[in-house]
Amino acid sequence: MTIQETIAASRKIVIKFGSNSLAKADGTINIDFLNLIAEECAALIARGKQVIIVSSGAQVAGTSAIDGWAHKKDQHYRQALAAIGQVELMDKWRAAFKKQALHVAQLLFIKEDFEDYQHTLNMRNTLFTLVDEGVVPIINENDSVSFEENSIGDNDNLSALTAILWSADLLLLFSDIDGVYTDNPKENPDARLVECVGNIDELLKGITLGKTNSFGTGGIKTKIQAARKSTGAGIPMILANSKRERPLTSLADGTGKGTLFEANGDEIFQAAAN
Repeated sequence: MTIQETIAASRKIVIKFGSNSLAKADGTINIDFLNLIAEECAALIARGKQVIIVSSGAQVAGTSAIDGWAHKKDQHYRQALAAIGQVELMDKWRAAFKKQALHVAQLLFIKEDFEDYQHTLNMRNTLFTLVDEGVVPIINENDSVSFEENSIGDNDNLSALTAILWSADLLLLFSDIDGVYTDNPKENPDARLVECVGNIDELLKGITLGKTNSFGTGGIKTKIQAARKSTGAGIPMILANSKRERPLTSLADGTGKGTLFEANGDEIFQAAAN
């Protein structure tokens, strides 16, 4: 299937935006981008689809709100920035979706939530209730209380865990590149976009993994990890560029490019173990 066909066939879609997608060059939240995404999500919902958003950007928003904390590396300051920034971030998302006459809800998770049966049951029930009532859940890791031992570590993997929890039809990761390339396209002009991946192990033999980007906590490595989780659970994943014009709409109408990771239920037990 193509990306366009995959989106058309999917009703329940988890969409993840990283910090680089949400931040402007100066590190502040890109309000115009949030308004655009809210508009595009509303169009999907009007077509009968259901949407959950996994949104990074709490520390970016916190740094923007509190002058003088940008270079503080102490863990307590980083957690405090996340607590401050989460309010700022959700306020911006709320305002964007309000223009589309849609309500949003905030859910903050940590690793332990996905390891406890009662927690996962409650999380799943809450997600289903919100979405069934037309509310758009916006999920982030609870960075204000998480620490290394109980941290998921990045929202790529959090979005995959969320997609599995919700039994989604599709996971869509937005980054600042068009998809998986054979090498870093910002450094190697001969790097080629891999448009479809059927076997992740075979893919890894032919590509060079890049490094973490400037604002985010992940990189192509964490996106591959997310792909293993989601496709192993029977959920296809698309990696695409949020910087393109109307990124959601262009993928849905076939004019946008990205990398489609095809679902592979045979990997479910391996994915669950990683």
